[in-house]
Amino acid sequence: MTVRTRFAPSPTGYLHVGGARTALFCYLHARKHGGRFVLRIEDTDLERSTAESVNAILEGMTWLGLDYDEGPFYQTQRFDRYHAVIDDLLARGLAYRCDCPKERLESMREEQMAQKLKPRYDGRCREHQVDPATPHVIRFRNPLDGEVVVDDLIRGRMVFSNQELDDLIIRRTDGSPTYNLAVVVDDADMAITHVIRGDDHINNTPRQINILRAMGVEPPQYAHVPMILGDDGARLSKRHGAVSVIAYRDAGYLPEALLNYLVRLGWSHGDQEIFSMDEMINLFDITDVNKAASSFNTDKLDWLNQEYIKVADPSHVANLLRPHLGRLDIDPTVGPDPVLVVQAQAARARTLVELAAISAFCYQDFADYDPDAAKKHLRPVAREPLTRLKAAFELMALEDWTPESLHHVVEGVAEELGEKLGKVAQPLRVAIVGRAASPGIDVTLQLVGKDAVLRRIDRALAYIDARAGAV
Repeated sequence: MTVRTRFAPSPTGYLHVGGARTALFCYLHARKHGGRFVLRIEDTDLERSTAESVNAILEGMTWLGLDYDEGPFYQTQRFDRYHAVIDDLLARGLAYRCDCPKERLESMREEQMAQKLKPRYDGRCREHQVDPATPHVIRFRNPLDGEVVVDDLIRGRMVFSNQELDDLIIRRTDGSPTYNLAVVVDDADMAITHVIRGDDHINNTPRQINILRAMGVEPPQYAHVPMILGDDGARLSKRHGAVSVIAYRDAGYLPEALLNYLVRLGWSHGDQEIFSMDEMINLFDITDVNKAASSFNTDKLDWLNQEYIKVADPSHVANLLRPHLGRLDIDPTVGPDPVLVVQAQAARARTLVELAAISAFCYQDFADYDPDAAKKHLRPVAREPLTRLKAAFELMALEDWTPESLHHVVEGVAEELGEKLGKVAQPLRVAIVGRAASPGIDVTLQLVGKDAVLRRIDRALAYIDARAGAV
């Protein structure tokens, strides 16, 4: 048997991180077993489904690198197939027409809830002949006795009494099929062997199994993944901050880091924290996923993202960094190679947004000095070393503008003045970066470039003179 999993989002919004984790689990299970991963767009909700949401889902999947083997398949393109199944169920007496008015259903529901009973359709139209020409829905004739047993790969055995399941609607009055019918037909037609999805679908599972059996199809295996909570214990939502996959991309997270974080939400392998995709595929087992909900911790994600920035291929990080530089009106082709910037700055940033912000000085002059750094380092005593450094830099050929040569120049000026290296390097750093923190002074000088270094030293000297004159 070839393992076949599916990720089946509804295109009514962005790709939520909870959905992304479900997609990841489906992907890993299929890859581990040499199977197929299918993408299906469940767009039967015609009022809420949008093309923009479809694009957002596809964009999120592409960014994460969760390549699907088949699809995307759209349910709105399969209505003829759904109607054929519904008509077959009607012909075999396994479904029936229902013309109960909305008011009757609402009244019945209110009365059941008042009696603390589970709201369910009372089967009034089961034996009632409804004129096909009048407005009506189609209901599935659920078995009245017996049980549905689900051996869930995560939650274990779950037993549902058919007496607790009502005759759910499988075709609406407007003729459109409902979710529970469409998903069953799709899973059957696409030969899905493992349905891995959120535990909010648990109550749908026995109903869908009964429809599958009515179609003469053996149900797939089910694994219901627990929800993701915010740090306050409530279900993760917009009020907790970013929840869209694309929002995390725009916030400067690496796709590998987000996937690594998501796989650890409910699954673990000893004390290991960082997993390559190959390790995830080899080690992941859906039966090891915890039953309990997991809490999203942004601080943990930040730590993990920084680890990935530090150890990932600098060329890969640089490619992901470029759009963030662009948002700062920086053209990364004008200035140092972003790969060199990543190599110099990777350990200093938790996200690519931070990395872009602290690296902007490499490409453009900064607006203002950090007040504390300028007060401490751009004092009259710094004028002499800065003047000597400028003179030395002016004599350097561009081909000699290397970290080694630059370090030699700074060290030489310090020796001439009888000062420690820091007494010379720190005023220079503030002069060309605007703050007291940057990579090593030699690398910083190389990244900024000769022309900008000379220009910024002149600015610093003018600042020192103006400050002295003000005193």
